[in-house]
Amino acid sequence: MSKKISVLDISIDNFTAKEAMQEALAYMESDLVSVIELVTIESLMELGTEAELKEEIENFDLILAGNKTILEAAEITDHKCLRETEDKTFLKMFLRYLARKHKRVYLLVESEEEGQKMFGHFEEYYRGTQIVGMAKVSAKNRADDMLINAINGEEVDCVLSALSSPLQEELISKNRNVMNARVWLGLGKDGIPVSAKGIGGGRIGQFFMKQIFKKEIEKSKKRGN
Repeated sequence: MSKKISVLDISIDNFTAKEAMQEALAYMESDLVSVIELVTIESLMELGTEAELKEEIENFDLILAGNKTILEAAEITDHKCLRETEDKTFLKMFLRYLARKHKRVYLLVESEEEGQKMFGHFEEYYRGTQIVGMAKVSAKNRADDMLINAINGEEVDCVLSALSSPLQEELISKNRNVMNARVWLGLGKDGIPVSAKGIGGGRIGQFFMKQIFKKEIEKSKKRGN
């Protein structure tokens, strides 16, 4: 398997889409929930001061870059890896698998609008997927016990989380041992096109976020020196 890389103190698996998919398929055969995280520029920035949570993230089963800028920050130059990351090849492969096998999926979002857009995305591109539940999750009004009971009651194969950081990582880290599912896939807010436009939304917002991220990378390298 490919080696890990480190970006802003987060260890990331530098896997090809095929290698990542092989891991994910093995997780789908396990009785214990496995955690896959697609880290984004935004999530890496938000997790910057979360030392304890970063330690918890080290226990996730598979951590992949969700943006080629993250790989570039680690000086990865392999064109195939950069292209697959930018095209979200692994995510598309995994979602096609869920649809083809008619897997049971529970969606986590932060707003009704995002939920509608995500559901519509599955209806258009991954129709065979069984969406058995959807929940709106708020950092201010957490109700973890009710949420986990709802998920466990649906015999879920995959929990698909489109939550912002650190909410997404906190939720699975705290509840992993009591969740009945095969895979938790953390997409973050921009994993698939469901996010409302904000600082990270749109080309202008993404450009400025990348500039801020690059500055943080430079600071991190200087501290390392």
